[in-house]
Amino acid sequence: MVQDAKKEVKVKEEKKKKGEKEIVKQWRGIDVKPLNPAFEILDRYVLTEKYAEVIIASPPGRVVEPIYFVVENPLTQQEETALEKIKDILTKELDIPKIGEEEETKKIIHDTALRVMKKYRRAVGLPSLSDELVEKILYYIDRDLMGFGPLNVIMEDYKVEDISCDGLYIPIYVWHRDFESMPTNISFTDREALDDFIIHLAHKAGKHVSSAFPIVDAMIYGKHRLAATFREEISPRGSTFTIRKFRERPFSVTELIVSNVLNSEMGAYFWLLIENKASLMLIGATGSGKTTLLNALTTFIKPRMKIVTCEETAEINIPRDNWVRFVTRESYGLGSTERGAVELFDLVKTSLRYRPDYLIVGEVRGEEAFVLFQAIATGHGGLTTVHAEDVESAVKRLMSPPMNIPETHISLLDAMALIQRVQLRGKTQLFGRRVRFIWEVEDAHRYRKIAEWDPVTDTFRVNFANSLQIENISLMNGVSKEDLMLELWRRKELLEWMRENKITDNDKVASIILSYYSDPEKLIAEAGITVKRPPTPMARRVEAVVAPSPASSGISGSPQMAVQNKSMEELEKDIKPVADYIVEAILKRGGPIPYWQVFVKTPYPRDVIIRAMRYLKEKRRIDIIGGVVELME
Repeated sequence: MVQDAKKEVKVKEEKKKKGEKEIVKQWRGIDVKPLNPAFEILDRYVLTEKYAEVIIASPPGRVVEPIYFVVENPLTQQEETALEKIKDILTKELDIPKIGEEEETKKIIHDTALRVMKKYRRAVGLPSLSDELVEKILYYIDRDLMGFGPLNVIMEDYKVEDISCDGLYIPIYVWHRDFESMPTNISFTDREALDDFIIHLAHKAGKHVSSAFPIVDAMIYGKHRLAATFREEISPRGSTFTIRKFRERPFSVTELIVSNVLNSEMGAYFWLLIENKASLMLIGATGSGKTTLLNALTTFIKPRMKIVTCEETAEINIPRDNWVRFVTRESYGLGSTERGAVELFDLVKTSLRYRPDYLIVGEVRGEEAFVLFQAIATGHGGLTTVHAEDVESAVKRLMSPPMNIPETHISLLDAMALIQRVQLRGKTQLFGRRVRFIWEVEDAHRYRKIAEWDPVTDTFRVNFANSLQIENISLMNGVSKEDLMLELWRRKELLEWMRENKITDNDKVASIILSYYSDPEKLIAEAGITVKRPPTPMARRVEAVVAPSPASSGISGSPQMAVQNKSMEELEKDIKPVADYIVEAILKRGGPIPYWQVFVKTPYPRDVIIRAMRYLKEKRRIDIIGGVVELME
């Protein structure tokens, strides 16, 4: 009994030591199948010169079934034995968790490995050391000690977005930028090897995983999202994992324009909205590019605005200093002792005490949505994403549990954009991401389509002639709609200039946008940009007008809208009851009212409210200063 106890303690200490060292000595239990010469090669590209290549091939047959092959420069038996002995010595001489940053770690490992190879050359079985052999050994040391072993090539592949293991004897699957989902030539064939790999991944993320805590949701290196389950506790087929890869440097808005995710007119439209603290929601399925687009759009936020972000997993990356970043925290303890969890709702609620100009929530799915809408109602700018297939399903999700947004608050959203992963016709690239639609929100069931993607020509159709938000910004800033459209077109030309001059670096793009905010005329002149007037006539089309409402001051409910063309005299007659209602709401408050609260307190569609406020402003009955509406004497 005593001997068994001592043996168990020794095993635990060895496992702990192994975990702390972050070393996987041997990659047993992982099968890497070679490429069949009969397969048709669809694509191939080198990732590491001389050592790592990716080949995408399909078995012979009518149907193309692409398979992802990892091809590495193989080690001889002598080299493999020497490599394992070198890693054993490094395990004893290195204290990897205390080394520091990735580049510094790599340098120390290389220096130590070179010293070991020279000192123990004969002992490890290397009678001679050529430069080529040293380089090859260092490649495999990096792959095994700092990387992910046989899966490291997949992790380094810039075209792979997602890596998934579904269990033993099942090929690792990847989501490829050009070929979408396909199996690889790598699979786990040993349960213990797969369990050890999950532990290895968890340690890389600074997390713990065990039978007691069988779920891991974390970030690896701060840029790749890991979701894993351990053994059969919750997954009957054994351990599983998915790694969702993110770029270390987020896409800039000009990169998205170059990739035709959106065009420069749509970029300029988003720019105008975000500058004026609009509330914008990006909708789409998992992996559609919502967070990528959100990251790019944050570049448009004014330089002196304070930004607060709230996320479950840190994915947002903003090139700005005045930025407070909040991330949720899991609870600690077990059962009744579980405590310390910080939910997204808590973060969003706390963020309002930081007086943000822009509040960004990575994704809304619960009660935090209500707090976000309250923030928007008080004049904060809001950016967020939500999983939905179209605008109607997004609004239904918002109004349903657990979000429970009141129908009257939906009109606080200024615009919604749907981004999707689509199939491209007649292109060398089979798939791509596109902003399918941009809608402006009037109320819970009325939307105005501003832009849409044409799948036949892979181009975008944009119509600003009936934009409610341009009318809204024009009213708030006291600028004519024609001048505002000219400003939008100038920004469109600047984005087009950056695209043509291949200015895609995120920091450089951010710098140019900040320069534009500082002195637009100077920047346009220095860039040599000639701004032409927008080709589309900007005359406002009258589509929806308010039907006559009860003349009494106690108007209640949501009046029905009559959609028809009317003369200006008839329009003024119909808008007057709405204008009177707005004046009465200000009088009841006993003073100025925040601009956005007008939409909450007035039971009319947003477009009618905007026209009524414009009517009151032209009649010099109200003034709008600094986002506040007040009566004029």
